[in-house]
Amino acid sequence: MINYPSEYLNEINCSGLPLAKLELKVGCPIMVLQNLDVANGVCNGSRGILTRCSNRVLEMELITGDFAKKKVFIPRTCNVPTDEQVAFKFTRRQFPVCLYFAMTINKSQGQTVKYVGLDLRRPVFTYGQFYVGVSRVTSVSNIKAIWEHEVKVAKSKNIVYSEVLL
Repeated sequence: MINYPSEYLNEINCSGLPLAKLELKVGCPIMVLQNLDVANGVCNGSRGILTRCSNRVLEMELITGDFAKKKVFIPRTCNVPTDEQVAFKFTRRQFPVCLYFAMTINKSQGQTVKYVGLDLRRPVFTYGQFYVGVSRVTSVSNIKAIWEHEVKVAKSKNIVYSEVLL
């Protein structure tokens, strides 16, 4: 068995795996990264406010969906990255949450949000992502976008319907 230094293991950041060092305070917004209790609204992408924390469990008040205002508990879980992400096997026992201040377009699919901000300074969209980004918001007046100052007209690549920019 090869022993890797803990500093090296803590630097590994894989998709779906929480950061090795998670600093949380009561009142901070968090997002769940795994399906833990779908029947009670604790699933991948659920957002809430941290109300209490201990070494083994977090208490969170959900802020979205049918379960808004409900208090739920988040236990520590064993997280193992896939073989494609890391060449060796290791397990992290940690809370499957991350701080939530923004969300990617892929994570927003199926969510409804009050405000949407799009960063169009770099073309990072794949097919249909612009549509997903603007269709998550409750009102068209709550969409804000930024782009390069040199560009006279705001544009992005791979837009499904050009009519949405009018």
